[in-house]
Amino acid sequence: MFGGYGFKEVDVDYLASVDPASIHLLDVRTDAEVARGVIEGAVHLPLHLLPMREHDIPKDKPVIIYCNSGARSAQACAFLAAKGYTNMHNLAGGIMAWMRAGKPLTTLG
Repeated sequence: MFGGYGFKEVDVDYLASVDPASIHLLDVRTDAEVARGVIEGAVHLPLHLLPMREHDIPKDKPVIIYCNSGARSAQACAFLAAKGYTNMHNLAGGIMAWMRAGKPLTTLG
């Protein structure tokens, strides 16, 4: 658990090693941030819409959430954990860590 909030942190190497079909990858950044690129397989749901769309998040597989630096995604993980979600993961360092590691980005659509 991370800080007692009911979720774990994962790093870039972990995310790069998992089968994309086995997780739900959630990008909680703004539309403008997402326009600059996303991690392959990500679903976009801006953080401010999460309370209205939490039912769209699956409970039957691990959920890895990321933002730019890891702060907003930690908020999203804590929110969902408080709502009863049990397999929440925050990408430490967010998409910035992903890019620093030389990992590729793609576009939504």
